[in-house]
Amino acid sequence: MSGNVQLLSDTLAAARAEGRSALIAYLPAGFPTVDGGIAAIKAVFEGGADVVEVGLPHSDPVLDGPVIQTADDIALRGGVKIADVMRTVREAYEATGKPVLVMTYWNPIDRYGVERFTAELAEAGGAGCILPDLPVQESALWKEHAEKHGLATVFVVAPSSKDARLAEITAAGSGFVYAASLMGVTGTRASVGAQAQDLVQRTRATTELPVCVGLGVSNARQAAEVAGFADGVIVGSAFVKRMLDAPDEAAGLEAVRTLAGELAQGVRGAA
Repeated sequence: MSGNVQLLSDTLAAARAEGRSALIAYLPAGFPTVDGGIAAIKAVFEGGADVVEVGLPHSDPVLDGPVIQTADDIALRGGVKIADVMRTVREAYEATGKPVLVMTYWNPIDRYGVERFTAELAEAGGAGCILPDLPVQESALWKEHAEKHGLATVFVVAPSSKDARLAEITAAGSGFVYAASLMGVTGTRASVGAQAQDLVQRTRATTELPVCVGLGVSNARQAAEVAGFADGVIVGSAFVKRMLDAPDEAAGLEAVRTLAGELAQGVRGAA
């Protein structure tokens, strides 16, 4: 079975055709439980997300701030495995028909086996992977198998990336480019800032791929701000925090569904 890179591309193109940014949500697999995590992803899609990134919980998440680290710790203590991540992708995709990616650090894939990981992700209906710590110059093996299985390879660019480096990264990627809006770890911010807009402009000068902005967006106003200059708005910590703060799982599902609806209005300029 081939993966869903084309579905991802079509979804981002459809949002652009509607004159808006896509809403891309992030939630870790296995949080608060495997079943609870799947339900949360379905709720986010119901609320209005176009794409979901499923986080593969990792013991040393260098890009992630304290909120996502807390959720990862809950998932890992619950015994989440890569098989559970694949099940999460499969059930979310089969229930919604929408693109589901995995966001993961390289070490778990390397230990699991690139061929095995890409084959299983494609079989589950996954659209691709976001790989924040895989250097482009070391990505040939991953890309070979990702392309064979119809999976997107999404790399991360940062405000510190020089123009020549941006061109190197975007030439190697597919699906979209993940633009980190600021230096630092994930988490909600009071302002997303002009740094992100400058990064999007510089990145667009190197590629035809959509450029989606993450790190810091937590509400509809910020989503509308970022939607004014980016092809996609990526929100993670705000969803995870709603789940962490909820008194029970049902309340958590309602909270993330509601937030997705508010953010969906934001990316449509209706915040």
